[in-house]
Amino acid sequence: MRVGFIGAGNMGGAILRGCLASGQVLPTEVCVCGRSPEKLEALCQELGVQSCGSIRELVESSQVIMLGVKPNMFPEVLPQVAEAYSSDKVLVSMAAGITMASIGEGVSQSAKIIRVMPNTPAAVGEAMTSVSRNPQVNDEEFAEILELFQSIGRAEEVKEELIHCVIGVSGSSPAYTYMYIDALAEAAVKNGMEKEQALVFAAQSVLGAAKMVLETGVDPVQLRINVCSPGGTTIEAVERLQHLGFAEVVQSGFQAAVDKSRKMSR
Repeated sequence: MRVGFIGAGNMGGAILRGCLASGQVLPTEVCVCGRSPEKLEALCQELGVQSCGSIRELVESSQVIMLGVKPNMFPEVLPQVAEAYSSDKVLVSMAAGITMASIGEGVSQSAKIIRVMPNTPAAVGEAMTSVSRNPQVNDEEFAEILELFQSIGRAEEVKEELIHCVIGVSGSSPAYTYMYIDALAEAAVKNGMEKEQALVFAAQSVLGAAKMVLETGVDPVQLRINVCSPGGTTIEAVERLQHLGFAEVVQSGFQAAVDKSRKMSR
């Protein structure tokens, strides 16, 4: 399929790089347009993809159109998409706060629209992506897009009304995880370890713990209990974190992201 990226910044660029790295999309099948000619030229040279001079040109030449612009750009971008849109094309939006209904209003009520909520680990093939569709998207078309996002990590279909929850639990959560890794590394530095080595120890431990959850099927609570020997170091740390409200702090951050997403959608 020919895929067009309208915007290839942090998220769009991560998805583009992930798709190319997986081999799911070939550079010759990709067209990109953006607001900065200098950045666009550099990206196209780096990845071997084509640049499009306009949104209209991109839409006309693409089967799948990735809307990778910021939410505040949609009022400007959607009318240009509508000029060249035809019913055989699928629009894929990754913007927070922009519903499929509002995209349909801006392009066509009969438009085929898929809304995704990926995260930036797409750039290293470890994204978690929710994929939602409107009734105009048939099963074959949806399967193609789902497979595309499964090539850059994990992807699952969810109802659009769950998108706010997805933002809190996966869309925004890499940022919280980076904070945790950095805090661990800083603590290690204070105890004598070099920062570069401390980051490796912290990040690999997070990666390993995540794989234990995904691959063993054991509940995280039980996995935590399994590590905590009575009177040992781990239970000492866990009890201190529980006393300080570790779970409540994390859930509060999650809820802030969810509440902001709901506010943006109004």
